[in-house]
Amino acid sequence: MKTIQITDTHFSPDKPHFNGNWAPLLTWIEETGADLIVHTGDLTVDGADKDADITFSMDLMRQVSIPMLIVPGNHDVGHLKGSNQPVNAERLSRWRSLAGDDRWLEDAAGWRFIGLNSLLLGHEDEEEEAQFEWLAQALSDRAGRRVALFAHKPLFVDAPDEGDTGYWSVRPSQRRRLYDLIAAHDVALFASGHLHWAWQGRFDNTQLTWGPSAAFIIDKMEREMPGERLIGAVVHEFDTGVESTIVAVPGMTAHVLDDVVHEVYPQAVKQREPVE
Repeated sequence: MKTIQITDTHFSPDKPHFNGNWAPLLTWIEETGADLIVHTGDLTVDGADKDADITFSMDLMRQVSIPMLIVPGNHDVGHLKGSNQPVNAERLSRWRSLAGDDRWLEDAAGWRFIGLNSLLLGHEDEEEEAQFEWLAQALSDRAGRRVALFAHKPLFVDAPDEGDTGYWSVRPSQRRRLYDLIAAHDVALFASGHLHWAWQGRFDNTQLTWGPSAAFIIDKMEREMPGERLIGAVVHEFDTGVESTIVAVPGMTAHVLDDVVHEVYPQAVKQREPVE
């Protein structure tokens, strides 16, 4: 079974900076002969606060003839407490009403594909706990199927036992709960986005894949991370195991966020000297 992972498309009708990458990405997707598309979040520039960003972006996704499943990113539903746009009931309701469920499972070809809302992790509230209970049940009743997990945020950035990375990865206590569930079940893949770096690695028996953004790379605004800067997608081939290939999709433009951040995400502009 062939699954295409796309991520971090950052579409918007009002801030169309990255919309031009959709046409070449759509053409490539349709030519792959894939069975399923998974979007691992940040579908929108600002779906967390703007209905129009979600409806516009979902209209683009409906142009794909292949079944698609989507999990939200921080720009779709908000982020951590204390952030500029924390996850809350209003933002979750907006996503669920306009885009669909923020978590899901799909069984196919001897596999169970599970999508998580990783932006709930770290809130330590009823929504987070309900998702953990749902995930535990989804894993326990998989009936011998192998498992692939899809989420926006990665488990970690530099090391499996690292401390709190703030914006970038799952917080340590929630990460430990995920590790315990992954270890207890046959989770072959944890695929994510969010970092705008493309990378593959392993944690114990689980393959880790960071999908490349379909919108932009980041230059000096943020720290260097593992992997490489490129614009594209991931092809996951599922059989008895999973083989994943990161693809630089032809015709897409590698926009640099540093050049347009004042227009797209002015709240993210940092009042400091660039990192050398």
